[in-house]
Amino acid sequence: MRWPSLFPGLCFLLSLSGAVDQKPKATCSHCPPNASCVNGTYCTCNPGYVSGSGQKFFTFPLETCDDATSSKTNKGKKELQRIVNQFESLITNNTLWQMEKKQEVASTATSILRDVELDVLKTALKAPEQKVQKVQNSTVAVETRVVTDNCSEEKKTFSLKSQMNSLDIHCKDIVQGNIQGPSAVAFISYSSLGNIINASFFEEKGEKHQVYLNSQVVSAAIGPKRNTSLSKFGTLTFQHVKMDPSIKKAFCVYWKSTEQGGHWSRDGCFLIQVNGSHTICNCSHLSSFAVLMTFTTQEDDPVLTIITYVGLSLSLLCLLLAALTFLLCKAIQNTSTSLHLQLSLCLFLAHLLFLTAIDRTEPKLLCAIVAGALHYLYLASFTWMLLEGLHLFLTARNLTVVNYSSMNKLMKWLMFPVGYGVPAVIVAVSAASKPQLYGTPDRCWLNLDQGFIWGFLGPVCAIFCMNLVFFLLVLWILKRKFSSLNSEVSTIQNTRMLTLKATLQLFILGCTWCLGILQVGPAAQVMAYLFTIINSLQGFFIFLVYCILSQQVRKQYQKWFGEIVKLKSESETLTLSSKLGPDSKPSE
Repeated sequence: MRWPSLFPGLCFLLSLSGAVDQKPKATCSHCPPNASCVNGTYCTCNPGYVSGSGQKFFTFPLETCDDATSSKTNKGKKELQRIVNQFESLITNNTLWQMEKKQEVASTATSILRDVELDVLKTALKAPEQKVQKVQNSTVAVETRVVTDNCSEEKKTFSLKSQMNSLDIHCKDIVQGNIQGPSAVAFISYSSLGNIINASFFEEKGEKHQVYLNSQVVSAAIGPKRNTSLSKFGTLTFQHVKMDPSIKKAFCVYWKSTEQGGHWSRDGCFLIQVNGSHTICNCSHLSSFAVLMTFTTQEDDPVLTIITYVGLSLSLLCLLLAALTFLLCKAIQNTSTSLHLQLSLCLFLAHLLFLTAIDRTEPKLLCAIVAGALHYLYLASFTWMLLEGLHLFLTARNLTVVNYSSMNKLMKWLMFPVGYGVPAVIVAVSAASKPQLYGTPDRCWLNLDQGFIWGFLGPVCAIFCMNLVFFLLVLWILKRKFSSLNSEVSTIQNTRMLTLKATLQLFILGCTWCLGILQVGPAAQVMAYLFTIINSLQGFFIFLVYCILSQQVRKQYQKWFGEIVKLKSESETLTLSSKLGPDSKPSE
Protein backbone atom coordinates (compact mmCIF):
# COMPACT_ATOMS: atom_id res chain seq x y z
CA MET A 1 0.00 0.00 0.00
CA ARG A 2 1.43 3.40 -1.00
CA TRP A 3 0.23 6.35 0.95
CA PRO A 4 -1.13 9.43 -0.94
CA SER A 5 1.24 11.48 -3.01
CA LEU A 6 3.20 13.96 -0.98
CA PHE A 7 3.83 16.38 -3.83
CA PRO A 8 0.46 17.73 -5.04
CA GLY A 9 2.11 20.61 -6.90
CA LEU A 10 1.38 24.29 -7.07
CA CYS A 11 -2.29 23.95 -7.97
CA PHE A 12 -3.15 23.54 -4.30
CA LEU A 13 -1.50 26.86 -3.46
CA LEU A 14 -3.17 28.45 -6.45
CA SER A 15 -6.53 27.33 -5.17
CA LEU A 16 -5.79 28.93 -1.81
CA SER A 17 -4.47 32.18 -3.18
CA GLY A 18 -6.99 32.57 -5.93
CA ALA A 19 -6.35 32.19 -9.65
CA VAL A 20 -4.37 35.03 -11.19
CA ASP A 21 -6.78 35.36 -14.06
CA GLN A 22 -9.69 36.01 -11.71
CA LYS A 23 -10.86 39.55 -11.29
CA PRO A 24 -9.32 40.97 -8.10
CA LYS A 25 -11.78 41.61 -5.31
CA ALA A 26 -9.62 43.95 -3.24
CA THR A 27 -6.76 46.39 -3.56
CA CYS A 28 -3.15 45.61 -2.69
CA SER A 29 -2.88 47.99 0.24
CA HIS A 30 -1.14 45.29 2.35
CA CYS A 31 1.59 43.82 0.16
CA PRO A 32 4.24 41.80 2.04
CA PRO A 33 7.76 43.14 2.62
CA ASN A 34 9.98 43.30 -0.50
CA ALA A 35 6.87 43.63 -2.74
CA SER A 36 5.16 46.47 -4.63
CA CYS A 37 1.56 47.19 -5.58
CA VAL A 38 0.66 47.08 -9.27
CA ASN A 39 -2.25 49.22 -10.49
CA GLY A 40 -3.69 49.16 -7.02
CA THR A 41 -5.04 45.66 -7.58
CA TYR A 42 -2.36 43.05 -6.95
CA CYS A 43 1.17 42.67 -5.62
CA THR A 44 4.45 41.62 -7.17
CA CYS A 45 7.87 40.96 -5.63
CA ASN A 46 10.62 43.52 -6.10
CA PRO A 47 13.60 42.72 -8.35
CA GLY A 48 15.85 40.12 -6.73
CA TYR A 49 12.94 38.50 -4.87
CA VAL A 50 10.43 35.79 -5.77
CA SER A 51 7.13 34.82 -4.20
CA GLY A 52 6.90 31.70 -2.10
CA SER A 53 4.18 30.32 -4.41
CA GLY A 54 6.21 31.08 -7.55
CA GLN A 55 3.53 33.46 -8.95
CA LYS A 56 4.59 36.77 -10.39
CA PHE A 57 1.36 38.55 -9.37
CA PHE A 58 -0.62 37.64 -6.30
CA THR A 59 -3.30 38.90 -3.94
CA PHE A 60 -3.02 36.27 -1.19
CA PRO A 61 -2.42 38.26 2.04
CA LEU A 62 -0.04 35.66 3.59
CA GLU A 63 2.25 35.42 0.57
CA THR A 64 5.97 36.10 1.10
CA CYS A 65 8.73 37.50 -1.07
CA ASP A 66 12.03 35.72 -0.55
CA ASP A 67 15.57 36.34 -1.78
CA ALA A 68 15.81 34.85 -5.27
CA THR A 69 19.17 33.24 -4.49
CA SER A 70 17.57 31.12 -1.77
CA SER A 71 14.29 30.36 -3.51
CA LYS A 72 15.31 26.85 -4.49
CA THR A 73 16.43 26.18 -0.95
CA ASN A 74 13.15 27.42 0.45
CA LYS A 75 11.20 25.38 -2.04
CA GLY A 76 13.10 22.21 -1.09
CA LYS A 77 12.55 22.92 2.58
CA LYS A 78 8.86 23.50 2.02
CA GLU A 79 8.57 20.20 0.20
CA LEU A 80 10.27 18.43 3.09
CA GLN A 81 7.91 20.17 5.50
CA ARG A 82 5.00 19.04 3.36
CA ILE A 83 6.26 15.45 3.63
CA VAL A 84 6.48 15.50 7.40
CA ASN A 85 3.09 17.15 7.68
CA GLN A 86 1.58 14.49 5.44
CA PHE A 87 3.13 11.79 7.61
CA GLU A 88 1.76 13.46 10.73
CA SER A 89 -1.75 13.29 9.34
CA LEU A 90 -1.25 9.61 8.53
CA ILE A 91 0.17 8.68 11.91
CA THR A 92 -2.67 10.45 13.71
CA ASN A 93 -5.28 8.76 11.53
CA ASN A 94 -6.55 6.20 14.02
CA THR A 95 -8.66 4.36 11.45
CA LEU A 96 -5.51 3.54 9.50
CA TRP A 97 -4.15 1.49 12.41
CA GLN A 98 -7.39 -0.05 13.66
CA MET A 99 -6.70 -3.35 11.96
CA GLU A 100 -7.59 -6.72 13.35
CA LYS A 101 -4.54 -8.51 12.02
CA LYS A 102 -1.03 -7.77 13.18
CA GLN A 103 0.22 -8.61 9.68
CA GLU A 104 -1.79 -5.73 8.19
CA VAL A 105 -0.28 -3.24 10.63
CA ALA A 106 3.23 -4.48 9.76
CA SER A 107 2.54 -4.22 6.01
CA THR A 108 1.17 -0.69 6.35
CA ALA A 109 4.13 0.42 8.46
CA THR A 110 6.61 -1.11 6.00
CA SER A 111 4.99 0.76 3.10
CA ILE A 112 4.92 4.08 4.92
CA LEU A 113 8.55 3.82 6.04
CA ARG A 114 9.64 3.02 2.50
CA ASP A 115 7.60 5.82 0.92
CA VAL A 116 8.79 8.47 3.38
CA GLU A 117 12.42 7.51 2.68
CA LEU A 118 11.90 7.68 -1.10
CA ASP A 119 10.13 11.04 -1.05
CA VAL A 120 12.64 12.61 1.36
CA LEU A 121 15.59 11.49 -0.77
CA LYS A 122 13.87 12.68 -3.96
CA THR A 123 13.35 16.11 -2.43
CA ALA A 124 16.95 16.35 -1.21
CA LEU A 125 18.32 15.45 -4.65
CA LYS A 126 16.15 18.11 -6.33
CA ALA A 127 18.15 20.82 -4.55
CA PRO A 128 21.75 19.55 -4.46
CA GLU A 129 23.06 23.06 -3.85
CA GLN A 130 21.47 22.85 -0.40
CA LYS A 131 23.93 20.53 1.34
CA VAL A 132 21.96 20.17 4.57
CA GLN A 133 18.23 20.47 5.16
CA LYS A 134 16.35 20.03 8.43
CA VAL A 135 12.61 20.05 9.11
CA GLN A 136 10.41 18.66 11.85
CA ASN A 137 7.01 18.71 13.48
CA SER A 138 5.50 17.03 16.51
CA THR A 139 5.75 13.48 15.09
CA VAL A 140 8.74 13.35 12.73
CA ALA A 141 12.12 15.06 12.25
CA VAL A 142 14.25 14.89 9.10
CA GLU A 143 17.82 15.80 8.25
CA THR A 144 19.26 15.30 4.77
CA ARG A 145 22.78 15.78 3.47
CA VAL A 146 23.83 15.91 -0.17
CA VAL A 147 27.30 14.90 -1.41
CA THR A 148 28.42 16.40 -4.72
CA ASP A 149 32.22 16.08 -4.60
CA ASN A 150 32.38 12.26 -4.81
CA CYS A 151 33.99 12.14 -1.36
CA SER A 152 37.13 14.15 -1.97
CA GLU A 153 38.16 13.40 1.61
CA GLU A 154 38.48 9.61 1.74
CA LYS A 155 38.09 9.20 5.50
CA LYS A 156 35.27 11.68 5.83
CA THR A 157 32.35 10.67 8.04
CA PHE A 158 29.07 12.59 8.17
CA SER A 159 27.05 12.98 11.33
CA LEU A 160 23.29 13.56 11.00
CA LYS A 161 20.99 14.39 13.89
CA SER A 162 17.23 14.39 14.17
CA GLN A 163 15.66 15.25 17.49
CA MET A 164 17.95 13.56 20.08
CA ASN A 165 19.17 10.71 17.85
CA SER A 166 22.16 10.66 15.51
CA LEU A 167 23.74 8.72 12.66
CA ASP A 168 27.43 8.55 11.73
CA ILE A 169 28.00 7.22 8.21
CA HIS A 170 31.05 7.15 5.97
CA CYS A 171 30.99 9.32 2.85
CA LYS A 172 31.89 6.40 0.55
CA ASP A 173 28.77 4.56 1.69
CA ILE A 174 26.62 7.53 0.72
CA VAL A 175 28.10 7.82 -2.78
CA GLN A 176 28.16 4.03 -3.44
CA GLY A 177 30.27 4.56 -6.56
CA ASN A 178 27.87 7.13 -8.04
CA ILE A 179 30.02 9.65 -9.96
CA GLN A 180 27.34 10.87 -12.41
CA GLY A 181 25.59 13.23 -10.03
CA PRO A 182 24.82 14.10 -6.43
CA SER A 183 24.10 11.52 -3.75
CA ALA A 184 22.09 12.01 -0.58
CA VAL A 185 21.58 10.47 2.83
CA ALA A 186 18.45 10.94 4.91
CA PHE A 187 18.04 10.40 8.64
CA ILE A 188 14.48 10.41 9.99
CA SER A 189 13.19 10.11 13.55
CA TYR A 190 9.58 9.15 14.30
CA SER A 191 8.47 10.18 17.78
CA SER A 192 5.25 8.12 17.95
CA LEU A 193 5.62 5.31 15.40
CA GLY A 194 7.11 3.11 18.12
CA ASN A 195 3.69 2.97 19.78
CA ILE A 196 2.40 1.13 16.70
CA ILE A 197 5.26 -1.13 15.62
CA ASN A 198 6.24 -1.82 19.20
CA ALA A 199 8.10 -4.64 20.95
CA SER A 200 5.30 -7.11 20.17
CA PHE A 201 6.82 -7.35 16.68
CA PHE A 202 10.05 -8.75 18.18
CA GLU A 203 9.87 -12.54 18.20
CA GLU A 204 13.40 -13.79 18.70
CA LYS A 205 13.79 -17.39 19.80
CA GLY A 206 15.55 -17.98 23.08
CA GLU A 207 14.71 -14.57 24.58
CA LYS A 208 12.83 -15.37 27.78
CA HIS A 209 12.47 -11.81 29.12
CA GLN A 210 9.66 -9.49 28.11
CA VAL A 211 10.96 -6.51 26.16
CA TYR A 212 9.77 -2.99 25.45
CA LEU A 213 10.77 -0.36 22.89
CA ASN A 214 12.79 2.34 24.63
CA SER A 215 13.72 4.66 21.77
CA GLN A 216 12.21 6.45 18.84
CA VAL A 217 12.05 4.61 15.55
CA VAL A 218 14.63 6.06 13.15
CA SER A 219 15.24 5.47 9.45
CA ALA A 220 18.46 5.87 7.45
CA ALA A 221 18.52 5.74 3.65
CA ILE A 222 20.75 6.76 0.76
CA GLY A 223 20.00 7.69 -2.84
CA PRO A 224 19.78 7.73 -5.78
CA LYS A 225 21.19 4.19 -5.43
CA ARG A 226 19.03 2.35 -2.92
CA ASN A 227 21.75 0.03 -1.66
CA THR A 228 21.30 -0.92 1.98
CA SER A 229 24.58 -2.73 2.72
CA LEU A 230 27.49 -0.68 4.06
CA SER A 231 31.23 -1.15 3.62
CA LYS A 232 31.83 0.37 7.07
CA PHE A 233 29.55 0.12 10.06
CA GLY A 234 27.06 2.92 10.53
CA THR A 235 26.84 4.13 14.13
CA LEU A 236 23.44 5.00 15.59
CA THR A 237 23.01 6.82 18.89
CA PHE A 238 19.56 6.68 20.48
CA GLN A 239 18.22 8.70 23.38
CA HIS A 240 16.06 6.57 25.66
CA VAL A 241 12.38 7.32 25.97
CA LYS A 242 12.47 6.15 29.61
CA MET A 243 15.57 7.22 31.49
CA ASP A 244 16.81 4.57 33.91
CA PRO A 245 20.24 4.67 35.60
CA SER A 246 20.25 0.91 36.13
CA ILE A 247 21.85 -1.07 33.33
CA LYS A 248 19.37 -3.20 31.45
CA LYS A 249 19.73 -5.78 28.74
CA ALA A 250 19.39 -3.92 25.45
CA PHE A 251 18.91 -5.03 21.85
CA CYS A 252 19.76 -3.08 18.71
CA VAL A 253 17.11 -4.02 16.13
CA TYR A 254 16.03 -3.07 12.63
CA TRP A 255 12.69 -3.34 10.84
CA LYS A 256 12.93 -6.36 8.54
CA SER A 257 10.36 -6.40 5.78
CA THR A 258 8.94 -9.83 4.92
CA GLU A 259 6.17 -11.30 2.82
CA GLN A 260 4.04 -11.26 5.97
CA GLY A 261 4.69 -7.55 6.54
CA GLY A 262 7.69 -7.07 8.80
CA HIS A 263 9.15 -7.49 12.27
CA TRP A 264 12.06 -6.36 14.44
CA SER A 265 15.29 -8.32 13.93
CA ARG A 266 18.82 -8.16 15.36
CA ASP A 267 20.61 -9.36 12.20
CA GLY A 268 23.54 -7.12 11.33
CA CYS A 269 23.10 -4.84 14.36
CA PHE A 270 24.86 -5.13 17.67
CA LEU A 271 25.19 -3.18 20.89
CA ILE A 272 28.23 -0.97 21.47
CA GLN A 273 27.34 0.86 24.66
CA VAL A 274 24.34 1.49 26.87
CA ASN A 275 23.82 3.72 29.91
CA GLY A 276 20.88 5.26 31.67
CA SER A 277 20.07 7.75 28.91
CA HIS A 278 21.56 6.56 25.60
CA THR A 279 22.31 3.45 23.59
CA ILE A 280 24.93 3.24 20.83
CA CYS A 281 24.60 0.62 18.07
CA ASN A 282 26.62 -0.41 15.05
CA CYS A 283 24.82 -1.75 11.97
CA SER A 284 26.15 -3.16 8.73
CA HIS A 285 23.17 -2.04 6.66
CA LEU A 286 20.55 0.70 6.37
CA SER A 287 16.91 0.37 7.35
CA SER A 288 14.65 1.56 10.17
CA PHE A 289 16.04 0.99 13.66
CA ALA A 290 15.13 1.04 17.34
CA VAL A 291 16.32 -0.11 20.76
CA LEU A 292 14.53 -2.77 22.77
CA MET A 293 15.12 -3.40 26.47
CA THR A 294 14.04 -6.00 28.98
CA PHE A 295 11.58 -5.06 31.71
CA THR A 296 13.59 -6.92 34.31
CA THR A 297 17.22 -7.83 34.43
CA GLN A 298 18.75 -10.91 35.92
CA GLU A 299 20.43 -9.59 39.01
CA ASP A 300 23.73 -11.11 40.05
CA ASP A 301 23.14 -13.88 42.57
CA PRO A 302 25.17 -12.90 45.67
CA VAL A 303 25.68 -16.58 46.55
CA LEU A 304 27.13 -17.32 43.10
CA THR A 305 29.35 -14.25 43.41
CA ILE A 306 30.73 -15.44 46.75
CA ILE A 307 31.28 -18.96 45.38
CA THR A 308 33.11 -17.52 42.38
CA TYR A 309 35.48 -15.32 44.38
CA VAL A 310 36.20 -17.92 47.06
CA GLY A 311 36.58 -20.76 44.56
CA LEU A 312 38.81 -18.81 42.18
CA SER A 313 40.99 -17.58 45.05
CA LEU A 314 41.46 -21.18 46.20
CA SER A 315 42.15 -22.26 42.61
CA LEU A 316 44.79 -19.57 42.18
CA LEU A 317 46.60 -20.77 45.29
CA CYS A 318 46.41 -24.43 44.19
CA LEU A 319 47.53 -23.65 40.63
CA LEU A 320 50.51 -21.72 41.98
CA LEU A 321 51.47 -24.66 44.24
CA ALA A 322 51.01 -27.09 41.35
CA ALA A 323 53.19 -25.02 39.02
CA LEU A 324 55.94 -24.79 41.66
CA THR A 325 55.70 -28.55 42.20
CA PHE A 326 56.07 -29.29 38.47
CA LEU A 327 59.06 -26.93 38.30
CA LEU A 328 60.93 -28.03 41.44
CA CYS A 329 60.11 -31.72 41.83
CA LYS A 330 62.80 -33.33 39.65
CA ALA A 331 61.55 -36.86 40.31
CA ILE A 332 58.43 -36.31 38.20
CA GLN A 333 59.79 -34.05 35.46
CA ASN A 334 58.99 -35.42 31.99
CA THR A 335 56.91 -34.49 28.97
CA SER A 336 53.68 -35.12 30.83
CA THR A 337 54.76 -32.81 33.65
CA SER A 338 55.68 -30.11 31.13
CA LEU A 339 52.15 -30.31 29.73
CA HIS A 340 50.67 -30.06 33.24
CA LEU A 341 52.86 -27.02 33.93
CA GLN A 342 51.74 -25.11 30.83
CA LEU A 343 48.09 -25.94 31.53
CA SER A 344 48.45 -24.71 35.12
CA LEU A 345 50.12 -21.47 34.03
CA CYS A 346 47.42 -20.69 31.43
CA LEU A 347 44.61 -21.39 33.88
CA PHE A 348 46.34 -19.37 36.60
CA LEU A 349 46.63 -16.29 34.35
CA ALA A 350 43.09 -16.72 33.01
CA HIS A 351 41.55 -17.03 36.48
CA LEU A 352 43.59 -14.11 37.79
CA LEU A 353 42.49 -11.87 34.90
CA PHE A 354 38.89 -13.02 35.27
CA LEU A 355 38.90 -12.28 38.99
CA THR A 356 40.39 -8.80 38.65
CA ALA A 357 39.12 -7.40 35.34
CA ILE A 358 36.01 -9.18 34.04
CA ASP A 359 33.72 -6.33 35.21
CA ARG A 360 35.96 -3.41 34.20
CA THR A 361 34.00 -2.34 31.13
CA GLU A 362 35.48 1.17 30.93
CA PRO A 363 37.44 2.25 29.01
CA LYS A 364 36.10 0.18 26.14
CA LEU A 365 39.50 -0.41 24.55
CA LEU A 366 40.88 -1.87 27.77
CA CYS A 367 37.76 -4.03 28.15
CA ALA A 368 38.21 -5.35 24.61
CA ILE A 369 41.85 -6.20 25.37
CA VAL A 370 40.81 -8.03 28.55
CA ALA A 371 38.17 -9.98 26.59
CA GLY A 372 40.73 -10.92 23.94
CA ALA A 373 43.25 -12.00 26.58
CA LEU A 374 40.66 -14.17 28.33
CA HIS A 375 39.67 -15.66 24.97
CA TYR A 376 43.31 -16.55 24.30
CA LEU A 377 44.16 -17.90 27.76
CA TYR A 378 41.11 -20.15 28.05
CA LEU A 379 41.62 -21.44 24.49
CA ALA A 380 45.28 -22.11 25.34
CA SER A 381 44.18 -24.07 28.41
CA PHE A 382 41.99 -26.32 26.28
CA THR A 383 44.70 -26.68 23.65
CA TRP A 384 47.17 -27.91 26.28
CA MET A 385 44.50 -30.32 27.46
CA LEU A 386 44.24 -31.61 23.88
CA LEU A 387 48.01 -32.11 23.81
CA GLU A 388 47.76 -34.07 27.05
CA GLY A 389 45.16 -36.31 25.42
CA LEU A 390 47.42 -36.84 22.38
CA HIS A 391 50.42 -37.55 24.61
CA LEU A 392 48.40 -40.07 26.59
CA PHE A 393 47.31 -41.86 23.41
CA LEU A 394 50.87 -42.08 22.07
CA THR A 395 52.12 -43.32 25.46
CA ALA A 396 49.49 -46.04 25.61
CA ARG A 397 50.16 -47.09 22.03
CA ASN A 398 53.90 -47.42 22.50
CA LEU A 399 53.75 -48.65 26.11
CA THR A 400 57.29 -47.47 26.68
CA VAL A 401 59.06 -45.16 29.10
CA VAL A 402 57.91 -41.69 28.23
CA ASN A 403 61.23 -39.87 28.66
CA TYR A 404 63.06 -42.11 26.18
CA SER A 405 60.40 -42.82 23.59
CA SER A 406 60.69 -41.57 20.06
CA MET A 407 57.38 -39.79 20.30
CA ASN A 408 58.71 -37.80 23.27
CA LYS A 409 60.90 -35.79 20.89
CA LEU A 410 57.91 -35.24 18.60
CA MET A 411 55.79 -33.95 21.48
CA LYS A 412 58.54 -31.59 22.65
CA TRP A 413 58.83 -30.25 19.11
CA LEU A 414 55.08 -29.83 18.66
CA MET A 415 53.72 -28.77 22.01
CA PHE A 416 54.79 -25.13 22.28
CA PRO A 417 53.93 -24.08 18.68
CA VAL A 418 50.58 -25.85 18.93
CA GLY A 419 49.81 -25.03 22.57
CA TYR A 420 50.34 -21.30 22.18
CA GLY A 421 50.21 -20.85 18.40
CA VAL A 422 46.79 -22.32 17.57
CA PRO A 423 44.90 -20.18 20.12
CA ALA A 424 46.78 -17.12 18.88
CA VAL A 425 45.64 -17.78 15.30
CA ILE A 426 41.99 -18.24 16.38
CA VAL A 427 41.99 -15.05 18.42
CA ALA A 428 43.78 -13.11 15.66
CA VAL A 429 41.20 -14.17 13.07
CA SER A 430 38.33 -13.30 15.43
CA ALA A 431 39.83 -9.91 16.29
CA ALA A 432 40.55 -9.09 12.65
CA SER A 433 37.06 -10.02 11.45
CA LYS A 434 34.92 -8.52 14.25
CA PRO A 435 37.02 -6.55 16.75
CA GLN A 436 33.99 -4.60 17.97
CA LEU A 437 32.48 -7.79 19.41
CA TYR A 438 35.15 -8.11 22.08
CA GLY A 439 33.54 -6.79 25.26
CA THR A 440 29.90 -6.32 26.28
CA PRO A 441 28.24 -3.49 28.23
CA ASP A 442 28.47 -5.43 31.51
CA ARG A 443 31.29 -7.96 30.99
CA CYS A 444 34.70 -8.02 29.32
CA TRP A 445 33.99 -11.17 27.38
CA LEU A 446 32.87 -12.20 23.90
CA ASN A 447 29.67 -10.65 22.58
CA LEU A 448 26.86 -13.10 21.83
CA ASP A 449 25.76 -11.19 18.70
CA GLN A 450 26.34 -12.70 15.25
CA GLY A 451 27.39 -16.02 16.77
CA PHE A 452 30.73 -14.53 17.81
CA ILE A 453 30.84 -16.68 20.96
CA TRP A 454 31.40 -19.71 18.72
CA GLY A 455 34.92 -18.42 18.20
CA PHE A 456 35.41 -19.86 21.67
CA LEU A 457 32.77 -22.59 21.99
CA GLY A 458 33.57 -24.08 18.57
CA PRO A 459 37.23 -24.92 19.34
CA VAL A 460 36.28 -26.02 22.88
CA CYS A 461 33.66 -28.48 21.59
CA ALA A 462 36.10 -29.78 18.96
CA ILE A 463 38.84 -30.31 21.57
CA PHE A 464 36.42 -32.03 23.94
CA CYS A 465 35.32 -34.45 21.19
CA MET A 466 38.91 -35.17 20.07
CA ASN A 467 40.03 -35.86 23.64
CA LEU A 468 37.05 -38.12 24.15
CA VAL A 469 38.16 -40.13 21.10
CA PHE A 470 41.72 -40.31 22.45
CA PHE A 471 40.51 -41.59 25.83
CA LEU A 472 38.29 -44.25 24.26
CA LEU A 473 41.22 -45.45 22.14
CA VAL A 474 43.45 -45.57 25.22
CA LEU A 475 40.89 -47.64 27.11
CA TRP A 476 40.63 -50.03 24.17
CA ILE A 477 44.45 -50.39 24.00
CA LEU A 478 44.70 -51.05 27.74
CA LYS A 479 41.96 -53.65 27.60
CA ARG A 480 43.91 -55.58 24.95
CA LYS A 481 47.16 -55.34 26.88
CA PHE A 482 45.64 -56.47 30.17
CA SER A 483 44.62 -59.74 28.56
CA SER A 484 48.30 -60.77 28.34
CA LEU A 485 50.21 -59.54 31.40
CA ASN A 486 53.97 -59.67 31.05
CA SER A 487 57.04 -57.67 31.94
CA GLU A 488 55.23 -54.54 30.82
CA VAL A 489 52.80 -54.68 33.76
CA SER A 490 54.33 -51.70 35.56
CA THR A 491 54.18 -49.60 32.40
CA ILE A 492 50.55 -50.55 31.87
CA GLN A 493 49.72 -49.62 35.44
CA ASN A 494 51.42 -46.26 35.03
CA THR A 495 49.51 -45.66 31.83
CA ARG A 496 46.26 -46.68 33.50
CA MET A 497 46.87 -44.16 36.30
CA LEU A 498 47.68 -41.50 33.71
CA THR A 499 44.44 -42.33 31.90
CA LEU A 500 42.43 -42.00 35.10
CA LYS A 501 43.97 -38.61 35.82
CA ALA A 502 43.47 -37.34 32.27
CA THR A 503 39.85 -38.54 32.28
CA LEU A 504 39.23 -36.61 35.48
CA GLN A 505 40.84 -33.59 33.87
CA LEU A 506 38.59 -33.92 30.81
CA PHE A 507 35.58 -33.96 33.10
CA ILE A 508 36.82 -31.01 35.14
CA LEU A 509 37.75 -28.76 32.22
CA GLY A 510 35.34 -29.95 29.54
CA CYS A 511 32.10 -30.73 31.32
CA THR A 512 32.08 -27.41 33.16
CA TRP A 513 31.61 -25.53 29.89
CA CYS A 514 28.88 -27.98 28.87
CA LEU A 515 27.09 -27.02 32.08
CA GLY A 516 27.50 -23.37 31.11
CA ILE A 517 25.82 -23.97 27.74
CA LEU A 518 22.95 -25.84 29.43
CA GLN A 519 21.88 -22.84 31.55
CA VAL A 520 18.44 -22.61 29.95
CA GLY A 521 14.95 -23.61 30.94
CA PRO A 522 13.75 -24.62 34.41
CA ALA A 523 17.10 -26.20 35.31
CA ALA A 524 19.06 -23.01 34.59
CA GLN A 525 19.56 -22.16 38.26
CA VAL A 526 20.85 -25.63 39.12
CA MET A 527 23.19 -25.61 36.11
CA ALA A 528 24.43 -22.14 37.07
CA TYR A 529 25.42 -23.35 40.55
CA LEU A 530 27.09 -26.51 39.22
CA PHE A 531 28.95 -24.52 36.57
CA THR A 532 30.15 -21.92 39.09
CA ILE A 533 31.24 -24.42 41.73
CA ILE A 534 33.12 -26.79 39.40
CA ASN A 535 34.57 -24.06 37.17
CA SER A 536 35.88 -22.00 40.09
CA LEU A 537 37.55 -25.07 41.63
CA GLN A 538 39.46 -26.19 38.54
CA GLY A 539 42.82 -25.29 40.07
CA PHE A 540 42.04 -27.21 43.24
CA PHE A 541 41.12 -30.34 41.25
CA ILE A 542 44.33 -30.16 39.18
CA PHE A 543 46.43 -29.84 42.33
CA LEU A 544 44.55 -32.75 43.91
CA VAL A 545 44.82 -35.09 40.89
CA TYR A 546 48.40 -34.39 39.78
CA CYS A 547 50.08 -33.56 43.11
CA ILE A 548 48.25 -34.92 46.15
CA LEU A 549 47.33 -38.25 44.49
CA SER A 550 50.86 -38.76 43.15
CA GLN A 551 52.99 -40.99 45.38
CA GLN A 552 56.22 -39.45 44.06
CA VAL A 553 55.00 -35.94 44.78
CA ARG A 554 53.85 -36.89 48.27
CA LYS A 555 57.30 -38.32 49.02
CA GLN A 556 58.87 -35.12 47.71
CA TYR A 557 56.55 -33.05 49.91
CA GLN A 558 57.55 -35.17 52.93
CA LYS A 559 61.22 -34.63 52.09
CA TRP A 560 60.72 -30.87 51.73
CA PHE A 561 58.72 -30.75 54.94
CA GLY A 562 61.45 -32.66 56.80
CA GLU A 563 64.10 -30.28 55.51
CA ILE A 564 62.02 -27.30 56.59
CA VAL A 565 61.57 -28.76 60.07
CA LYS A 566 65.30 -29.53 60.27
CA LEU A 567 66.21 -26.00 59.21
CA LYS A 568 63.77 -24.57 61.72
CA SER A 569 65.26 -26.73 64.50
CA GLU A 570 68.80 -25.71 63.61
CA SER A 571 67.75 -22.08 63.48
CA GLU A 572 66.19 -22.32 66.96
CA THR A 573 69.35 -24.00 68.31
CA LEU A 574 71.54 -21.25 66.92
CA THR A 575 69.27 -18.60 68.36
CA LEU A 576 69.36 -20.24 71.79
CA SER A 577 73.18 -20.54 71.69
CA SER A 578 73.56 -16.91 70.79
CA LYS A 579 71.41 -15.90 73.78
CA LEU A 580 73.33 -18.07 76.29
CA GLY A 581 76.76 -16.95 75.13
CA PRO A 582 79.90 -18.95 74.21
CA ASP A 583 80.96 -19.76 77.88
CA SER A 584 77.61 -21.01 79.14
CA LYS A 585 77.07 -24.68 79.87
CA PRO A 586 73.89 -26.60 79.78
CA SER A 587 72.42 -27.33 83.24
CA GLU A 588 72.86 -30.82 84.56
